[in-house]
Amino acid sequence: MSIKRKAIFALPLLITVIIFGYFFWALTKPGRDPKILPSVLIDKPAPEFDLKALDALGVPGFARKDLTNNGKISVVNIFASWCIPCLVEHPDMMKLGQRDDINLYGINYRDKPDDALGWLNKNGNPYHRVGRDPKSRAGIDWGVYGVPETFIVDASGTIRYKHVGPLNTGDLEDTILPIIDSLQAQQ
Repeated sequence: MSIKRKAIFALPLLITVIIFGYFFWALTKPGRDPKILPSVLIDKPAPEFDLKALDALGVPGFARKDLTNNGKISVVNIFASWCIPCLVEHPDMMKLGQRDDINLYGINYRDKPDDALGWLNKNGNPYHRVGRDPKSRAGIDWGVYGVPETFIVDASGTIRYKHVGPLNTGDLEDTILPIIDSLQAQQ
């Protein structure tokens, strides 16, 4: 076989190795944190939405106007009854819900109302308001990848932070609460 012919057969292999090499480098380069998913909504106004309440829960639904109606920082948590990580983070949501200096809002994502109501009645309802998002329309507008996700929104309705995945005590103490405190100091 001639050298020219061998080169033609080796070219696809060489191209494949180069492409895989680039992807490997991109995934492992220094300073890249794979847990951080960027959001184009950071430092932008929260999207417009108006979600109905979960009947019989005893708290009203949730709309964009609620983010700016009392001058407090808002924490918006996307959750579902079928979401195991949501149950894991729920004790930390209960702690946040006890604070008087913030609003804690829940968006119930792609869930049956009876299932969500039963889940909140069983595990406790930390939220000041809960809106139903059965077809994930609000979730799409918020840029939700999956549940749970948590957003911090300042008193003007601007999204300042997004946490993907379940919160734990370390996230709460090391990230969420310092951001809330910093935003409150700026008011």
